[in-house]
Amino acid sequence: MKRLVMIVGLLVGFVALTQAQEDVTVIKLDQTPGKFEKEGLNLKPGKYIFEVTNVGVDHELGFVIAPVTQGKEGDHIKAGYLGKTIKDGETSRSKVVVLEEGTYNYFCPLNPTPHYQITVKK
Repeated sequence: MKRLVMIVGLLVGFVALTQAQEDVTVIKLDQTPGKFEKEGLNLKPGKYIFEVTNVGVDHELGFVIAPVTQGKEGDHIKAGYLGKTIKDGETSRSKVVVLEEGTYNYFCPLNPTPHYQITVKK
């Protein structure tokens, strides 16, 4: 009986984890020398993971997201940082980033790239 309860508990936990991941959208971005291939994003409010791939940049890269309020860039969203800096050919993901309506910038301070805009609206 204990075994059955444990199995049911594991299944319920797995289903809950799967549903939580379904609410998250993965945005894939390729970073090349001096730029991101996607030069701006239009998204709906929600949860996102940013997956960045280094395509041909001969040094390590990072990723930053910052809100823009009244034309000024605010503090970086720490959940938006990659799990590690990435070398040519590598990919890394951010943690889950919750974006509400508004404007954000994304960029790489190590490449460096322009600051590209994310517009979030319903």
